[in-house]
Amino acid sequence: MKQTIPRRAIVMGATSGIGLEVVKVLASKGWQLGVAGRRDDVLQQLKDEVPQVMAVRAIDITRDDAPQRLNGLINELGGIDLYFHSSGIGYQNPDLDADKELRTVETNAVGFTRMVDAMFNYFAQRPDHQGHIAVISSIARTKGLGAAPAYSATKRYVSHYLECLSQLCTIRRLHHIHLHDIRPGFVRTPLIADGNRYPMQLDPERVAQSIVRGIERDRSVITVDWRYRLLVAGWRLLPRWLWVRLPIATK
Repeated sequence: MKQTIPRRAIVMGATSGIGLEVVKVLASKGWQLGVAGRRDDVLQQLKDEVPQVMAVRAIDITRDDAPQRLNGLINELGGIDLYFHSSGIGYQNPDLDADKELRTVETNAVGFTRMVDAMFNYFAQRPDHQGHIAVISSIARTKGLGAAPAYSATKRYVSHYLECLSQLCTIRRLHHIHLHDIRPGFVRTPLIADGNRYPMQLDPERVAQSIVRGIERDRSVITVDWRYRLLVAGWRLLPRWLWVRLPIATK
């Protein structure tokens, strides 16, 4: 990624997990940052603790006013080179609690679409400026997971949508827009701190470093880490009739 200094990024979902760690990595590399999430108190604390954080904004991506609030954050930061989307939720929900499934869809699919479309249109209107949109999907996008239907389905949606936007860049000749589909495995964050057993957990600090390195190298798909690249390759070889007969669960 070739940018003039200072480079500027907004991290959506910066108050915990991968988003928070990416803030730290970008700050260490000299980026000027705007951070957003639902918890204003945590955002203010982050601004106090990280000198590179120049602006904060409480944003709920499930609300209709989220793009307007994001635009205000961009203006306060003075522009943007990278939009990093780390807002997402997920549950193991084998009992199909409808509220959990619908909240997941509203955040991971509808909220994601709302924010990424806003950023795509923002960069599309600035053809002389290189713009990067990076989004956390998951290795769960590879196959449907019966223990987490909405989560795995929405992550497939995210990945497929980013692929569509990449082709749209070709159709509209928007070669200055770069899309990054980030597919981590199980990362040791609050998202999986639900008492269930998750194998091959990854350190969030190292995951963030791998993600930023992949963005800097302009990789369109970033799977973290090598063990999960092998696992996903194996999953893809399994036919559907066999996959749906496997009692895969983490409990």
